[in-house]
Amino acid sequence: MSSLLSDPLTLPCGAILPNRIAKGAMTEGMATPDGVATPELERLYGIWSDGGAGMLLSGNIQIDRHHLERPGNVVIDGPADDPTMAALKSWTKAATRNGNHFWAQISHGGRQTQSNVNKHPKAPSAVKLGLPGGQFGEPVALSISEIEELTDRFALAAKTCQAAGFTGAQIHAAHGYLLSSFLSPRSNQREDAYGGPLENRARFLLDVIEKTRAAVGPDFPISVKLNSADFQKGGFNFEDSLQVVQWLETASVDLVEISGGTYEQPALMGADGMEEKEEQNVAPSTKAREAYFVDFAKAMQAAVTVPLMVTGGFRTRAAMTSALESGAADLIGLGRPMCVMTDAPKQLLEGLEALPRFEDELQLIPDWLGFLNKFQMVKAISGFATIYWFYEQLESIGKRGTTIPKLSVFKAFRAVEARNKRILAARTLS
Repeated sequence: MSSLLSDPLTLPCGAILPNRIAKGAMTEGMATPDGVATPELERLYGIWSDGGAGMLLSGNIQIDRHHLERPGNVVIDGPADDPTMAALKSWTKAATRNGNHFWAQISHGGRQTQSNVNKHPKAPSAVKLGLPGGQFGEPVALSISEIEELTDRFALAAKTCQAAGFTGAQIHAAHGYLLSSFLSPRSNQREDAYGGPLENRARFLLDVIEKTRAAVGPDFPISVKLNSADFQKGGFNFEDSLQVVQWLETASVDLVEISGGTYEQPALMGADGMEEKEEQNVAPSTKAREAYFVDFAKAMQAAVTVPLMVTGGFRTRAAMTSALESGAADLIGLGRPMCVMTDAPKQLLEGLEALPRFEDELQLIPDWLGFLNKFQMVKAISGFATIYWFYEQLESIGKRGTTIPKLSVFKAFRAVEARNKRILAARTLS
């Protein structure tokens, strides 16, 4: 069945995505304790390659093993040795076996590194994450020399991924991780060349893009994942985001993925945070949108020509087609549906009208304790716990090639926590 979803997308660098559906980046936690890709990752991404998406994005590939987004992240924080490169090549071979693209999402956890990984993670400023429970430690401000070293690490990771067979790279500058936290005046309180006005707060990101482009050359796709806003009072807002996208376009970025939120305000999951959401100066659509960030992307498209990818909330073929037709998006990202329906892109391209909303049936708190959800902290914890159910689906696909849709959220939560402890106990730091 022909539709806009099946149209190819030519990027500014000349690379061509075979259709308009991408598998969005989702954390896997399936590397070895020391951050090396595994056969489980190969199986998972091979199955996704069979699923029909024009492009697959990896989960976080970290440039510093001391700053993980979660235990089990793939790590490239220096020149890759032979076993590491061999594992990366096996992974990319499986993930591109159907002619689709496979891009590496390159990241640094920053102050959102959990305290069981690093009690004093590096950040733009010593501003602690505003979440209860002691899960995140006291951050330490980066020195200028450390920022410059990390800029080189981003470029090295991209170059390594290119050599291993990835067909593109995405620099993660969203969701409150390191580059994102530099963009926000709430978490970046520096008074040097990397703080203050927006052009200073964006300097780290733009330096990363410049170094990465020099490392990979003009024909290799470079993408950036960027918040449309943090949705926090005093944070990175939509006007800031629009300006950064214009700078990224000038800096030869080939695709910008529009997202939003942080751990403190998890708009990326369509969930509520610990504080009131800060609304943005973006006109809402005349009809209800199922995707979280379409209106922000549409507002951006009026000011830039760089292709935009929108991920988060898409479930119906009609909404995806509408986003493409209106110019709000050039590429549609799918995340959670593909944790269970691994061939969702293929089914959509063949005419499937709607994807299942698995999240609607998931809850940590049983109905008889539902009154607890009126407490903001309980609601936030429950939202994060639900994500663990999707983690376990990926783990099952990687290990067995099948999903476990009847799994309870509570069992999934316990399984992920136990696995995290095992990985942390087994890893070596150097």
